[in-house]
Amino acid sequence: MTETAATPRPDAWMDALGQAVLLFESAGGAPTVVRVNAAAARLWGVPQERAAGRPLLEVVRRHTLEALAERGGELELEMAGRTLRCTATRAGPGEPGALIVEDVTEHRRREAELREAAAVLSHEFRTPVAGLRGVLEALEYDLPPELARKFVGQGLQEVERLGRLVEDLAVGFRPTRARTLPLAEAFARAGRLLAPEVTARGASLTFGDDHLVRADPDKLLQVLLNLVENALRYGPPAGAVEVITAGRGAWVEVAVLDGGVPLGDTASLFRAHTRGPGVGGQGSGMGLYIVRSIVEGWGGQVWAERRGERNAFCFTLPGGGHRDL
Repeated sequence: MTETAATPRPDAWMDALGQAVLLFESAGGAPTVVRVNAAAARLWGVPQERAAGRPLLEVVRRHTLEALAERGGELELEMAGRTLRCTATRAGPGEPGALIVEDVTEHRRREAELREAAAVLSHEFRTPVAGLRGVLEALEYDLPPELARKFVGQGLQEVERLGRLVEDLAVGFRPTRARTLPLAEAFARAGRLLAPEVTARGASLTFGDDHLVRADPDKLLQVLLNLVENALRYGPPAGAVEVITAGRGAWVEVAVLDGGVPLGDTASLFRAHTRGPGVGGQGSGMGLYIVRSIVEGWGGQVWAERRGERNAFCFTLPGGGHRDL
């Protein structure tokens, strides 16, 4: 006798959803669970087969959610350190109601960081704008050539600073144009752009072995510029900055090393508006936050650590065998 394959449930697709979905009915009394999907079973710790037929409150264990199911609507709920967006539609005659819960913790965190980043950049724009206004006001007068050149030089410095702030502001909104490229190509571009600062500081800059990687060339360049400039400015005067590389399976690790003082809380360095302890001079505290945003955007990791007598700021990026990002 041939066995007949089990007929799949018509609502089996619900178990593939990332959101927790609970269907319920209400026949004049307290809402009763009809079905929960796999995500809901994990969220509330109730096996699917045991949830059906039980009062909704026994499953969700929160009067807030029971009330939401009865009236319909939407709310956000903090539960065990997570932010949950809860949406409910009321049960109707012959139709079940639905309670849908989505974990938006990470989304809300990124929103908060972007708001803070925008506020920081807005504040940072004021200084170069004020500097340019002062330069232009001074150039209205008939100045000696030497003094005029000095003011023009100051104005150009403020324009360069504005340009970097614009780049920082735009990085999260530029579309990704990933391609396979040799790291040496990005290193060569970074070396050319950083040469004036390296020379002015009497420092040295060297790059490590080449690897094929998959990345947006412009965003990779910005990561390198931010990390190397960070090493040049906060490492010892006339110090050596070394960029080394290593294969890590399907990924490539890049580390920028400098001889600066040992770092303390390295995890906080990559947050918006954060600078290392004892760091002086100008700076928005946005450089490493921008680095983290770019690197996480292509699925990599970023961190800082102490390697012997040097600080290492590291990130990973896909190797050349990765598919399009």
